[in-house]
Amino acid sequence: MNPTKREQVYRIIFESDTDAGKRFDLWLLWLILGSVVVAMLDSVPFLHDQFKTEFYIIEWAFTAVFTIEFLLRIYVSPRASSYLFSSWGLIDLIAILPTYLSLLFLGYQYLLIVRILRLLRVFRILRLVRFTREALYLVRALKASFIKISIFLLTVLIIVILLGTIMYVVEAGQHGFSSIPQSIYWAIITVTTVGYGDIVPFTILGKFIASFAMIIGYAIIAVPTGIVTVEMARAGEKKKICPTCGNKAGMTDNFCSHCGLELRHYHL
Repeated sequence: MNPTKREQVYRIIFESDTDAGKRFDLWLLWLILGSVVVAMLDSVPFLHDQFKTEFYIIEWAFTAVFTIEFLLRIYVSPRASSYLFSSWGLIDLIAILPTYLSLLFLGYQYLLIVRILRLLRVFRILRLVRFTREALYLVRALKASFIKISIFLLTVLIIVILLGTIMYVVEAGQHGFSSIPQSIYWAIITVTTVGYGDIVPFTILGKFIASFAMIIGYAIIAVPTGIVTVEMARAGEKKKICPTCGNKAGMTDNFCSHCGLELRHYHL
């Protein structure tokens, strides 16, 4: 059965297993990069003043192209609502929405708001992720490590609260440690090894606590990196799949842990 025109367009837009699909993705990739570059150049004051009209025309040209592409995606999708409320659908909408919103703010007092809205065009760069296969491994790794990292961040939050409270008591509310929230702010920038230097302990005990916070800061930075690295390795790892029950196992497993069948079928 020959595919309909709508199915052909769907395959070109949403898939990359054809020459037409690859060419479409390549052109879209360059258009996204071009629109992001224009948005960044437009934010430079002297360039904006000198080429204001040119930037305006180019931006609307990009917006028109992305709008047509967005409407095509809605039209050819078997379930338009699923695409609209998906993460990619929302990103595609954000890519074109700021330019149209700028038409609603025409008064002089709203010019600053318009400029802020137009800066959202840089979010078009998020659409580049769909062209990178390796990015899918990162997405899977982040999803798999979400709970572990959340627990880790909760632990870090408890640590900085304790450190901030202790420093507030040790420094007696002086030397910039004027409140517990302000002391917690110091603890955060110390543990993360940022160290702005706007708040510095003066007591001997305070300096000792600060040194301890700096040392554990290096360990804190390494933990989430290790968690994500392990999950990325697992996301890209080849899997065996049981042809009977569909259970997945590691490449070193010879038998299915669910039904006991010998594994001979492989799945990437």
